[in-house]
Amino acid sequence: MKVKYALPLPGRATALLAVLLVACGVLIALAVACGEEEEETATPGGTPTAAVTDTPAVAAEVPGITDTEILLGADVILAGAMAAVYATIPQATEAYFNYINDTQGGVCGRKIVYKLADNGDDPAKAMEAVRKLVEQDEVFAIVGSLGDTPHPAVWEYLNENEVPDILCSAGSHMFGADPEGHPWTVQMIPSYRIEGTFFGEYISENLPGKKVAVLYPNNQQGADHLQGVKDGLDPDKNEVVSEQSYDVGAVSISSQVSNMENDGAEVVTSVATPGYNAQAIKQADRLGWHPQWFLSYINSDEMTFQFASPELLEGTISLQALKLAGWTDDPAVAEHHRLMDEYGGPTPTNFTIYAQALAEVAVEALSRSCDNLTREGLMDALESIQDFHSDLFIDEVNVSFSETDHTAFQTFRMLRAVLENGKGKWEYFGPLFVFESE
Repeated sequence: MKVKYALPLPGRATALLAVLLVACGVLIALAVACGEEEEETATPGGTPTAAVTDTPAVAAEVPGITDTEILLGADVILAGAMAAVYATIPQATEAYFNYINDTQGGVCGRKIVYKLADNGDDPAKAMEAVRKLVEQDEVFAIVGSLGDTPHPAVWEYLNENEVPDILCSAGSHMFGADPEGHPWTVQMIPSYRIEGTFFGEYISENLPGKKVAVLYPNNQQGADHLQGVKDGLDPDKNEVVSEQSYDVGAVSISSQVSNMENDGAEVVTSVATPGYNAQAIKQADRLGWHPQWFLSYINSDEMTFQFASPELLEGTISLQALKLAGWTDDPAVAEHHRLMDEYGGPTPTNFTIYAQALAEVAVEALSRSCDNLTREGLMDALESIQDFHSDLFIDEVNVSFSETDHTAFQTFRMLRAVLENGKGKWEYFGPLFVFESE
């Protein structure tokens, strides 16, 4: 695995701060219904695609497909400690589907129905929720399942039963790395191994000689991050001097912070969630230890500043691929704000922009499958998507899929936490990073 640097992108004015996905008329055009002649129609902000005719395709005996509806499902975090951070993602995805239903009549002449089930960020609850969605509700596909802890419990079941498990918001590398063994799973968020590789490359290019510590949960998510950092670092320039894992659900990680300081680390990369990172940064400050922090993209939202003060987080580095919710002067971001307000979505954040992006890719895949509205047809349609660009993506970022590539985002720029008028915000800087597997 290696990272390819693109040419540095021009800097954006401070007024344009943003991160995640579309609006501004990025209505992903709906493909033509079965049996009707395709005709091109331009959609604002997007590439012309086939227009949907007024007559839906004849419904076959396909789960979740009727003459009037397409039933999608997802197991997501709707309750518990993590819900305050991540529940807005499925809520925003549903709001975008509501918008498509209202303005486009849905997809393939059918309204999208999005059924959400709470997995409680727990594997057992996730399994129960997914079984119900598949076996009782008979959803057409699972779209946008959320949670690194619960998803490993369900992806085998979904693949064994040949149920599309697409655009999942779970970053373990395995979810996108095995299209042959798990052809029904497609990952939307970037792999933590990819992210770790970017962090390692950046550190060796910009902080040579600095000693590195890695903070990570004791699960697959953490193992991927640790491996990625090691893959990205140049061993002639930087050494990993401290590897500190913690149990998910641990009350305190103070000992891990003390260990990193005692090991002489000057840089810390972390794939922890906002609460744990805030605890670590506060504890480090109490010790008088101030390393350069690199935090996973799962922290790259302004809500992170609610967990630790902007003063403590200033200078922290993360990464993203989307426009930021604060860039309200950007037409696409302004439209995202309007859609969330009009169609029952949550207050816009960087995470809701990501959620709309996820929904847009889902609509694009569905629209390409109108002439074969089956589970197999949906997977073929998704794998046909090449260089898809949303108006909510930052410049030069596209997503593509294929039979051998099941991870959407693999191109990013770094973000830095800055302090402005006493408030914290994220700002892009530096070149574009492009991941390439060897």
